Amino acid sequence: MSLESTTYVLRGARLLGGDAADVVLRDGVIAEITAAGTADTTGAEVVDAAGQVLLPGLVDLHTHLREPGREDAETVASGTRAAAAGGFTAVHAMANTSPVADTAGVVEQVYRLGQEAGWADVHPVGAVTVGLDGERLAELGAMADSAAHVRVFSDDGKCVADPVLMRRALEYVKAFDGVVAQHAQEPRLTEGAQMNEGIVSAEIGLTGWPAVAEEAIIARDVLLAEHVGSRLHVCHLSTAGSVEIVRWAKSRGIDVTAEVTPHHLILTDDLARSYDPTFKVNPPLRTAADVEAVREGLADGTIDIVATDHAPHSREDKDCEWGAAAFGMTGLETALSVVQETMVDTGRLTWSDVARVLSAAPARIGRVDTGPAAQGRPVAVGEPANLTLVDPAARRTVDGGTQVTASGNTPFRGRELPGQVRATFLRGRATVLDGTPVAAGEAVR
Repeated sequence: MSLESTTYVLRGARLLGGDAADVVLRDGVIAEITAAGTADTTGAEVVDAAGQVLLPGLVDLHTHLREPGREDAETVASGTRAAAAGGFTAVHAMANTSPVADTAGVVEQVYRLGQEAGWADVHPVGAVTVGLDGERLAELGAMADSAAHVRVFSDDGKCVADPVLMRRALEYVKAFDGVVAQHAQEPRLTEGAQMNEGIVSAEIGLTGWPAVAEEAIIARDVLLAEHVGSRLHVCHLSTAGSVEIVRWAKSRGIDVTAEVTPHHLILTDDLARSYDPTFKVNPPLRTAADVEAVREGLADGTIDIVATDHAPHSREDKDCEWGAAAFGMTGLETALSVVQETMVDTGRLTWSDVARVLSAAPARIGRVDTGPAAQGRPVAVGEPANLTLVDPAARRTVDGGTQVTASGNTPFRGRELPGQVRATFLRGRATVLDGTPVAAGEAVR
């Protein structure tokens, strides 16, 4: 029996962490939700979900899949397989590939690679400027009209530093309800920067990366977004000052959204004392006070979503001295666990809130929450069966060498984290069962 034709009964799942129920998946949708133990299981594959939390499939607004060009670090297939293992049913693939995703042809290539892989929906992010060079706008309209239906545009990895270009981009995307996702980093203030500017950088002799380099760009861009009446999204917000600027902008009614990464919710710049380049990331790990501020911002809604900024690298790019190492760390397979540890287990978020910040809100921001392939939808009868089952009582020790992603540069190597994704379903087809990825067409175990 193929996975595509399988009817599943999720027996005793806790809907968004609440009451237990039987959830029946049939023909790609949630066909029935009944009291626990009452669903008809005739001809169905039964998944024992007792004690497990059922969430809508997770949606990542910020993933680096590296293909085309850096298949030594990740491919669309390996990256989306890792996404499924982490509970994600859709990812937005960033544009800093080689060639850059700045034309309709490249974004369509990435989109079709995602369709062929089948692990998760892939929504390409289009570059704002040609070649990410910050000199002239890329083919925004052509990418929006392409088969990839691009709605998110970003030069992530680089900042759109020119205010005139940023204004033009914000104006342009209004025509098709797009959003510019800004990598907030003033380049003149971060030349040669290696880590957060502060006590630790002074003590260990690494060039500092000041918080104001992020905050200045966010302040400028929320004012530009207000001026032109456009949508702005702030990538990987990391400082207490950035939280305050976004909070102020929202109080004025400016159409701005923001994301925080899992690693900025839990790790601090003190880890740089090891000189282990695994902890080298852009933006850099900040202070404990910044970590507390971003947690509070996520809890009170100032920060809209958690996005992984999954940044796989080859061993050669990370297994070297700090100064020569690439910025970035993987995150797809550990994101949900970090959110559980920092936000759920501390009482700052409920599982219903987790569904909002890791599914509904990123799908809405990326404009993938409607249509036949809608993501981020409620766990309700008739909705697409994009679902994640997580066991919150499980504990696991992260082993970078055994992760599904093609790269092992996880900052959580050797760390015990709570929660384990037990199953992931993409439109009713299991991509993960019993915690193990299952490719389309493989026999049901």
